[in-house]
Amino acid sequence: MIDADEATLEAALLKKQLSQHNYLYYTQDNPSIPDVEYDRLLRRLQQIERAYPELQEIDSPTQRIGGEPLKEFKAVFHIAPMLSLDNAFDDEELVDFDHRVTERLKYQGKLSYVCEPKLDGVAVSLLYKNGVLVRGGTRGDGLVGEDITDNVRTIHSVPLRLKTDTPPNLLEVRGEIYLPKIGFEKINHEAKLNDEKIFVNPRNAAAGSLRQLDSKITASRPLEMSVYSLGKIEGQDCPATHIKTLKMLESWGFLVNPYTEVVEGINLCADYYLKIFEARDSLPYEIDGIVFKVNAFSHQQRLGSVAKAPRWAIARKFPAQEEITCLEAVEFQVGRTGAITPVARLKPVFVGGVTVSNASLHNQNEIRRLNIRIGDSVIVRRAGDVIPQVVKVILEKRPISAKEIIFPVRCPECDSLTIQVDGEATIRCSGGLVCSAQRKQAIKHFVSRKAMDVDGLGEKLVDQLVDQELISSVDDLYRLDIDQLSKLERMGQKSAENLLSALEASKITTFPRFLYSLGIREIGDATSLSLAQHFKNLEALQDSSLEGLMNVSDVGPVAAGFIHRFFSQMENIEVVRKLLSIGICWPKSTLDKNKPLPLFGQIWVLTGGMEAMGRPEAKEKLQILGAKVAGSVSLNTDCVVVGAAAGSKLKKANELNIKVIDESTLMQLFRQNNLL
Repeated sequence: MIDADEATLEAALLKKQLSQHNYLYYTQDNPSIPDVEYDRLLRRLQQIERAYPELQEIDSPTQRIGGEPLKEFKAVFHIAPMLSLDNAFDDEELVDFDHRVTERLKYQGKLSYVCEPKLDGVAVSLLYKNGVLVRGGTRGDGLVGEDITDNVRTIHSVPLRLKTDTPPNLLEVRGEIYLPKIGFEKINHEAKLNDEKIFVNPRNAAAGSLRQLDSKITASRPLEMSVYSLGKIEGQDCPATHIKTLKMLESWGFLVNPYTEVVEGINLCADYYLKIFEARDSLPYEIDGIVFKVNAFSHQQRLGSVAKAPRWAIARKFPAQEEITCLEAVEFQVGRTGAITPVARLKPVFVGGVTVSNASLHNQNEIRRLNIRIGDSVIVRRAGDVIPQVVKVILEKRPISAKEIIFPVRCPECDSLTIQVDGEATIRCSGGLVCSAQRKQAIKHFVSRKAMDVDGLGEKLVDQLVDQELISSVDDLYRLDIDQLSKLERMGQKSAENLLSALEASKITTFPRFLYSLGIREIGDATSLSLAQHFKNLEALQDSSLEGLMNVSDVGPVAAGFIHRFFSQMENIEVVRKLLSIGICWPKSTLDKNKPLPLFGQIWVLTGGMEAMGRPEAKEKLQILGAKVAGSVSLNTDCVVVGAAAGSKLKKANELNIKVIDESTLMQLFRQNNLL
């Protein structure tokens, strides 16, 4: 270890470097080094401070990780009162505010106002002495708050030492500590996984994080702070305006909201309000309105304060995003994938600028978490275009008549039995091909590239066909005629002919593709191939027991259950029968099931353009022969098939001395195994 003098010099340098990197990352959003390098510098400083504890000062970056838990919060007395704000709820009240201000000032013309987004967080006061943070406190009642210094130190956008060589003797600043949206989602996600308390909104999460007696918990939460005013300054002149003060604080290392603007006149204040209101949902944090402040401090002093609010500032609130209403009923909707979602029917309430009467309850787990019943009083939240959410039940208001929410045992759309896989929260309809709610999705899957691969039949066209009631099932596709198709939007005679030709061509397929096209849950293209290789024909698969299905590689008990259930439903069997009667077929494999597959256990790679057949088809046939088809060349690769303009994969294969064949050799292999 280095000696004390060397340690002092290195620690000072590391503190300076880390403080600058903190500023660039958290305040300027412009990191200059990778996270791993920052961590390396921080670990080095920790090593030095452990070896020489006298070098560990209160402004050290190492102090952001949290210290020993407190037994309680101490009271903190604010140097100057932290006032609240009066509110304006429409443009008329905003204009009235301007009239009061200009009349009291006897001001002619347009006043200069500073416009700032009103962050939805926790108001705090920070005290610095000779440039070093010595205290942080909550607003409390405006005169006395709680000492949260240890917790504030963990917030990276709070400078532990001001970025100036000439700091004031004393500085008190006010600001808002908040939790960005992405951080809020993260901690609630983790809380759900750990069966812990879920926060209703980011403001509650920020408040809860700041009131942790254990600052290490606060340090684990991605809190930020934005300053919005100066409380007191000694030993240095104060700028003449609010906006210049914010610029000064920003230069000292504080985060100032980048949307802060200066405008002339109250009409431009109203324009600013509309601009930010429209951008509200795209912001990375929650705001609940706009604050307008008279810019000149001389004007602020003349205007003074009344009661607990200044005369020189006002908040224009946005429409409330949370309201209390009553859960009147629950209905169940079937989604395109068969998921059955409980939908809350609410007593209509105005929230987030619109009247809300419905909200998703997601699934059984969410209903249990909320402990919600029909008849409950609930808090409903809506942020912009986000679907309204029931975020909390007010249990103390629960009526005696409140009813438990019971999930249906049969699908509300097709009356098929509902199913729930162990470990899944979602309940689903088992109807598959016959459920009207899943119709579009089933057809889109059926014609997709890995399934029947019907060229020219995209999602929009499927929507048209279903909406105009030309098809109601996958087998109806093969009964379409030229007159029906040519009358569709953007579908002329030639396009209609091409689509009918593509449908006809799709009738000749493969057994794995056909299985995949049926859309059986948990059965992807790889599992479809395994099923086809194991059973060889559709009849054997349909007649298989659960135990027989689980003997197939890649098929576990869950997948086996879905397959068995699918072929147990007469409606599905009937659709399959219709498809086969229409002419869908596939060549029977002549591979001897008693012999191992010719390419079993081998890894093949396809590269370059292929002319005889597309790469997806070539991949499928290689899989039928037992090969695994990889996307890159490695030492484990057995063979590389090269087409036109083969590039880096061919080069690597040659370097590793891996077998290389061309497309004609591959076709010969397929012919030998009756796959052509």
